[in-house]
Amino acid sequence: MVGDGHRPAGMPLRAAQDEAGVPPGVWKGRGLAAVGLKAGEVVTERQAELLLGEGRHPDADRIERELLAQGKSPVQARRATVLGRPIEHNRSPETDKAKERTPWLGFDLTFRPPPTAHIAFALGDDETRLVLKLCQDIARDKTLAWFEDSVAEIRWGSGGKHRKPVRDGLIVAVFRHYESRAAESKPLLHDHAVVSIRARRPDDKGTWGNLSADSLMTHIVAADTLYTLYFMEEVSARLGWAWEPREVTPGRRPVMEIAGIDQRLIGWQSTRRQQIEDALPVLTTKYEETHGHAPGERASYALACQAADQTRPPKRTELLSLTELRKRWRTSAIRAYGADAVDRLAERARAAAAAVWARVRPVVDIALAAVDVVAVVYVMRGAFKRHHLLAEARRHLAYALRGRPHQPGLDEQIVQTVVDDYTRPVGRGRKMTADLRALYPRDTEDQAVLRPLTRNRSAPLYERARLAAGALTARVHAARRADRLGSRTRPRIVAVPSASRSRPRPFHSDRKVGRVPEQTTDVDTVEQTRRTLKAAVAMLHDGARERAAARSPQPQPAPATAPPPRTQQPGTQYTPGRPTGGIA
Repeated sequence: MVGDGHRPAGMPLRAAQDEAGVPPGVWKGRGLAAVGLKAGEVVTERQAELLLGEGRHPDADRIERELLAQGKSPVQARRATVLGRPIEHNRSPETDKAKERTPWLGFDLTFRPPPTAHIAFALGDDETRLVLKLCQDIARDKTLAWFEDSVAEIRWGSGGKHRKPVRDGLIVAVFRHYESRAAESKPLLHDHAVVSIRARRPDDKGTWGNLSADSLMTHIVAADTLYTLYFMEEVSARLGWAWEPREVTPGRRPVMEIAGIDQRLIGWQSTRRQQIEDALPVLTTKYEETHGHAPGERASYALACQAADQTRPPKRTELLSLTELRKRWRTSAIRAYGADAVDRLAERARAAAAAVWARVRPVVDIALAAVDVVAVVYVMRGAFKRHHLLAEARRHLAYALRGRPHQPGLDEQIVQTVVDDYTRPVGRGRKMTADLRALYPRDTEDQAVLRPLTRNRSAPLYERARLAAGALTARVHAARRADRLGSRTRPRIVAVPSASRSRPRPFHSDRKVGRVPEQTTDVDTVEQTRRTLKAAVAMLHDGARERAAARSPQPQPAPATAPPPRTQQPGTQYTPGRPTGGIA
């Protein structure tokens, strides 16, 4: 609630927030009405203690006083303010497995934009800073709304066997920070959204229970990609900037960054990453000595987390306001890379955006997107679930649109196409895998294309996934091209109608099975064929005369008013002879 600073004993919360240079927290979520709060209200210290510290009503003090005045006992008054099961129940020795139950009252979801957004926030002008803060608010709130609508579940019963969507929504306390915990203060615009685990069940009584923790944690990556997609769209719509992929680690998944911002400034901002990369080789060497082989994908991620914990610096004692921080950041960047790299940051971003829009067409092809998504997820995971496809579909939209808005529900359409056309169930727990027969129908030679890519351990996993996606996408393009060429009418070919039979074929009652019937030709059939060929030749001569007359000089008529040119909306692809609009 006070950032990364220390709060002296006895100092009020608001004074500590002012000294630390962070704004006060605010309440968010559709579940606020159930506890008498409104979105945008400031989070007080007592409200946070009651709801996030004890699982009680944020206005429990007033409710308790009123009940005591009505003659209720202190135990009854306190119990009336508890939302769901009291945390004392978990600590009671009479409870089964009491040692395994610890009070869990909230989730800390951190919303952090890409590094180039931190740089623009720190070094840009005041208007750019305010717009980026607004984009952060909109993208965060939309992602939290998706959590409420599609993910959040209330659980009850033994082992949480009963699960249903929450009745009202979530109760979230949002706290904004501006800097990282590096030894030298660096810009890091991010929000901590503390989600209360208490929510109301969907029954008539409106009883309180706990959110399903595994449901929220399972969809964390899908929520992360959705937040990034929303943030990119807001920045592009309000500032006119575009996005392009940046490969942080060779062979690993790239990240989307604002086009035109000096890449050297990313290194200036990401000092924590450099500290982690310096400590990682030592841990990797120890792992290889212990296990006898190089770490895989999961082991590498665990080692990176361990390196981050080891290099995590302590909290700073020097606290500065945002105005002082921005002055310090600007001075540091100018000292390192010159005033030109800082002063022309927005100008270069707009120029780079124009180049990106001229080079990349923001068109989404659902069929090609489905093939790309299933290939990447299959190579990366083998067996997967729907939320894995959803996260990859949102990554595909971010790469294809580069910040242009997407149609609501387009990510779900891509996932549903994958599930319907290119997957088959496997194992338990609603898992599925890629259906290679659907990806390679009736073609045994091309079925071997994907398998070497999945078994080649020398290449990084994501690089193999991109190779597989490229191979499958090229196959779809080739099949579409073949279909287009096969459906065109060949030039200089005249369709000759088949001769009509004037008499039915004779019926042979004694013909043997498998014997080809004898073909006969009568005079009427020959005459009909001759007349048909003569008509076709006449049509050819008439067409030749018309083309010759068209080539001869003709008197030009008076110029008429030209119709207005057809305008093409962004995100659509125009095909002659077909209606425009929608998504290709």
